[in-house]
This record gives sequence, C-alpha cells and structure tokens, in this order.
Amino acid sequence: MNRPSDHSITALRARHGPRYRWLLLLSVMMGTMASVMSSTIVNVAIPDMSHYFALGQERAQWATSGFMAAMTVSMLTTPWLLARYGYRRTYTGCMWLLMAGGIAGGFAQHFPLVLAARVAEGLAAGVVQPIPAIIILRAFEPQEQGRASGIFGMGVVLAPALGPSIGGLLVDAFGWRSIFFMVVPFCLASLWMARRFVPTTAPGGAAANPQGAALDWRGLLLASGGSLCLLNGLVELKGGTPLTAGGLLLAATLALVGFVALQRRMLLARRRHPDQGVDPLMNLSLFRDRRFAMGSIVAFIYGIALFGSTYLLPVYMQLGLGLSPSFVGTILLPAGLVLAVTIAWVGRLSDRQPTHRLVSLGLLLLATSFALMPTIALTDRALTVTMLVAWATLGRIGLGFILPSLNTGAMRGLDRAQIPQGASVINFLRMLGGAAGVSLCGIVLEWRVAAHGLTLAPGNTAPGHLAPFNETFLLLAAICALALLAAWRVRETR
Repeated sequence: MNRPSDHSITALRARHGPRYRWLLLLSVMMGTMASVMSSTIVNVAIPDMSHYFALGQERAQWATSGFMAAMTVSMLTTPWLLARYGYRRTYTGCMWLLMAGGIAGGFAQHFPLVLAARVAEGLAAGVVQPIPAIIILRAFEPQEQGRASGIFGMGVVLAPALGPSIGGLLVDAFGWRSIFFMVVPFCLASLWMARRFVPTTAPGGAAANPQGAALDWRGLLLASGGSLCLLNGLVELKGGTPLTAGGLLLAATLALVGFVALQRRMLLARRRHPDQGVDPLMNLSLFRDRRFAMGSIVAFIYGIALFGSTYLLPVYMQLGLGLSPSFVGTILLPAGLVLAVTIAWVGRLSDRQPTHRLVSLGLLLLATSFALMPTIALTDRALTVTMLVAWATLGRIGLGFILPSLNTGAMRGLDRAQIPQGASVINFLRMLGGAAGVSLCGIVLEWRVAAHGLTLAPGNTAPGHLAPFNETFLLLAAICALALLAAWRVRETR
C-alpha cells in the first residue's frame, strides 16, 4: 500500500485512479495560465508606463521583450531541472519566483526595478512552459493527446483573453501597477494543487537525481548572450548607431555559431562516453526528424507573428484609434473567447486530421487577419469597432488551429526519451521568435512613424496617422505566409 506521503507518479496514479492524468494536467495548467498572463497583460499598460517613466516607445517595450528574452533562454533548462529536481520542486520553485516578480514589479518605483521583476517572471515562465507538452505526450495515449492539448489550450488562452479586459479596467481604475498583481491568485492556486497532484519524480517515473549531470553552463551563457545581443541589436537598428547595431548583431551571429558547435561537440562526446561529461543543452539530433525540423521553423516564425501582434494590437488601438485601455480589453475579449472554443474543437479534430493541414489553415487565417487590418478606417466609430473585432476574431480562429496541433504533431516522431528535450527546444524556438517579433514590431513601427513624419500620441488624427500601423500589420501577414512553406512539410511520410 502506498504511504500518504508517497508522491511518486506511480503512487499518485494509484491513489486517484484513471482521472489522475487530468488532475495533473489541470494542476500545471494553472501555473501556465499565470505565466501566459504575465507575458501578455503588461502590453495594456505600456502607454501609461512609458508616460510615467518618461520612456520612448522602443525602451518601454523592454518590459515585454525583457520578459521574452528571459523566458526564451530559461526554457532550455527545463529538461535538466526536471531530471535533477523532479516535477514538483521545479514547478513550485517557478511559481514562487513568478509571484515574487509580480509583487516586486507592482511596488517598484524605478523602471530598472520593473525590468528586473519582469526578467524574474520570464525566467520562471520559461521553465514552466514546456512542462504541459511533456505531460501530454507521456501521460496520455496518442488518441487522447489532441483532446488533452485542446482542453489545456482552451484553459490557457482564457488567461490572455480575460487578462487584457480585467487589466484594462485595473489600469483605468488603479494605474499600471495593478496589473502586476494579477498573477498572485493564480500562483497561489497552482501551489496548492501542486502539493496534491504534481509528482516528485522526474519524467518517465524515474526518481529525481540531484547528483545527476551538471548543467551546460557554457551553452546557457552562449544562448543568453546571443539572445540579448540579438534583441539589443534590433533595438539599436532604430534608436542607436549603425556601428553599434551591426556589432551586436554580429555578436549574436557568432554566439549562435559557437552554440551550435558546442552542442554538436558535446553530443558526440556524450555518445562516446555515456557515463561522463555534461548533457548538451540542445540535442541537435532532434532535427534529423523532418517533422520536428519543419515544426521548429514554423514555431519560430509563428512566434514572431503571435507575440509581435500581441504587442502591436493594444498599442494600435490606444495610440492609433484613441481607445481607452478598458475599452481595448473589452474589444479583445470576444476574440479571446472564440479562440478558447476553437482550440477545444480543433484539439479533438487533431486526433483525426493531419497536423500539416490544420497548421497551414491556421497560418492562412492568421495572415488574412493581418492583411485586412489596413481596411479599418475612422470614418464611423461603430464600423471601426465592428471591423476590428471581426479581424481580431479571424486571427484568433487561425491561432486556434495552430496551437493544439503544432507541438504534438511535430514531436510525434521522436522517441519517448527525447520528448522533454523536444518540448524544450520547440518552445525555445517559438519564444525566440516571439522575443524577436516584439522588438521587430516596435522597431518597424518607430521607423515607419518617423518615415511618415508623425508622432505616436493618443488622439492624434493627422492624415495618414494609421499608415505606420498598417504597414507593420502587412509585414506580419507576409511572415505568416512565409511559414506556410514549412508548415506543409510537417506531415507523415508514407
């Protein structure tokens, strides 16, 4: 008989029966909702935050891109942390860090402290993000994985769907600081559920091994340095000198080359001496599977479009259309609810339909929604809002086709032992694209504003003042169309 204190995955499964896998998924869903909410809700407060700290738009967006950079890099540590400390200690540690970052950001009096809090939140969110995909692919049978992904995705997207609405009301009523505290109740709920349902074991049911292989610090430093150089280089393209921007982008390229060379050398050394050395941070042999390789390309480009638009839409509605933060949240709410329903339906559909068809259709709908944004005009307020809701909803339907299909479909060709690494890598590439996308949208927007001789300010109705936003949306449409080429190759070979 299992002791009540036994929290291995075998004991918990025996204690709770067949429903346990759903209770485990619900537990990690709460934490992921908190991390997703913290990644997107700050966008509603960027105009107020930039005014409070007297920051330019390209600097204020570091509250978002700093979070994204930290989240991107920390994702690569998830397999190592799970193997060394197990699901529960890794997960609860991240929840405490996420909650501490939210509280510190809410009370911060200086922007560097806000940025530090956002980085702390990003580090926690990055480790948590790959865990649900690992659980779905290991705890659920193949014929249930789509359904589980759909239910999980529906729950997770409710956070960013409801977040901007609640966040907009909070910003109007209490100021931008209030949005940092929204993660606290989610973190508390996830910590309570983790003590009941998250196992102490590592993926596969093995015991956590604190004396296991050491972390690949050299690879982590190269990945961190390369990501920071890339993001700063993109910012410097507009706000700095060409020499500084070129130097940073060159450093990012060299860090990437060094990272790939290091990971390849470590992988070869590990094969020759399995019991010695350090596990590589990124297993490059994963990319030998064509579905995984193509899915990774789609994930990167999709991250650019998704997170770039998540940053751009609230700024467009507030500074371009002159809408209040609370009204912005209200407009985005129907699209978010439609996204949740679409994900649940497509999750079940993905158990029967090929991944490449669902992902390609989703990218096509997403690209179409971006391409239609320039049709919005300010001649009639009711018509403007109607078109805005319609195009935003169309884009969220596209996301609903992509989200539950891409991860599981791209990783179905991997061995079970490779799933933690696969989930970590594909999430890393998506978030790297997202971090670049946030910076890219901010840079292109500033560039086009300067090119048109305009200024970004609420209530600005100068002729052609929407042109910079429209041109940035068209760029996102082109990026989504480019991803279609790789998406069609995420298909099983006969």
